[in-house]
Amino acid sequence: MAKKTNSILKTALGYGVGAIGLDLSYGMFYSYLSYYLSSVLGLEAGFLLIITPLARIWDGINDPMMGTIVDNTKTKMGKYRPWILIGACCNAVVLFLLFTSFGMSGLPLYIYIGVMYVLWGMTNTMADIPYWSMVPSFTSEEKERNLVATVARSFSGIGQGIISILTPIICPLLSSGMTDEKGYSASGFSRWAGICGIALVFFALVCILITKETNVVYGEKKKFSLKQIFDVIKSNDQLVVFIVFAMLSNAGWYLTSSTAVYYFTDSLGDSKLQSLFQTIGTVGSVLGLLVVPVLSKWFTKRTTYTISLCTAIVGYGLMLITGPILKLNVVIMDVCYILASVGVSSMFVSQTIFLADIVDYGEYKNGTRNESITFSMKGFLQKMAYTIQTIVLFGGLGLMNYNDQITTIKTVNETTKTGIGVICFGVPMLFFLASLIVFRKKFKVYGDLADKVHDYIIEKRANSNH
Repeated sequence: MAKKTNSILKTALGYGVGAIGLDLSYGMFYSYLSYYLSSVLGLEAGFLLIITPLARIWDGINDPMMGTIVDNTKTKMGKYRPWILIGACCNAVVLFLLFTSFGMSGLPLYIYIGVMYVLWGMTNTMADIPYWSMVPSFTSEEKERNLVATVARSFSGIGQGIISILTPIICPLLSSGMTDEKGYSASGFSRWAGICGIALVFFALVCILITKETNVVYGEKKKFSLKQIFDVIKSNDQLVVFIVFAMLSNAGWYLTSSTAVYYFTDSLGDSKLQSLFQTIGTVGSVLGLLVVPVLSKWFTKRTTYTISLCTAIVGYGLMLITGPILKLNVVIMDVCYILASVGVSSMFVSQTIFLADIVDYGEYKNGTRNESITFSMKGFLQKMAYTIQTIVLFGGLGLMNYNDQITTIKTVNETTKTGIGVICFGVPMLFFLASLIVFRKKFKVYGDLADKVHDYIIEKRANSNH
């Protein structure tokens, strides 16, 4: 028993390391790309409002296509690990190129960024889908899955924390030539993205060397078809529900991540304050990782997830009041961020667990297992969430004439400062609330149904081994 426990712990730690690298790339893309393109390179806000939805149309095909490729993969290393390394290497190169403009301007720059933007999504998919699809391959036991998912989310938070905390400090230090008054420059972002890319490959390599796929299910090879994708989604009603409530909550989180740099540099006038804010948020994220294991001793996964979302909603409400509305000392708002981060962190852990359960539910309901196609929806919903936050952020900045203000007078007026704060903290709260409503009303994989699904999977695996 102790040997098995040590084995799953080693697997969880090795698996989790891979998430650090993935979230370095995620963090640069979701938290700083918008600011880099608009405030550093000076691209028009309308560009992202156009390119983002177009990229999502392609992702709607590309992500499940990658899921099918992974499902059809069978090597000595398994079907997930080879793609994690290949995807990480490709994504690292594209991340560097995305944040490197090579001195271009005008139409060539717009075309170049557009191509790199789409390629980032494709290469990220190559690593992300096989990575998160691995969770069910380690074990069928709920407690062990909870451990693996919790460790992975904790390491994921470390990656995001590195980007959030260090970028405002390191980017100015790596800068050469012209910088804006906040210390950011194209050269600083380029060098920092290159460092993050190297780290991404290193952590992916560690991950695939330590982990083993011991519970892999190889099915018959399938040809990719859009019809198959739609059939998988249509036949798994709980996958559809998951996509909706997870997309709403993710959009809220991404909106804060991408707007924070505007709030601290433009509204508060001190980008260094963002490092303190994110450091405190990281503390909350670490504490949040304890929520699911602790609460699962007394509550169901459904109740635990509800508590997580409610905690996030309360935390965001307090940040909105103490920050943009009352404009109290920023430290007070930072303390409130601990509460919000606890809720968000535990929310993400629960979502990872839910998706593994939904794979089992799909097999229980339809008799076929579509792990990677199902998990590809996680990457797709994250990108859709990013699309939503991009529309809200740049739509809001456009209505406030943000670009005109920073171009002409190099600062923003009080109305815009408050508006940025509302986008950063108020709108995400509404997204979390909407996510909670959808989850409570429509998600059904709990209680008796969850028990039936678990028993079915265990019995089926036992029969297949005889």
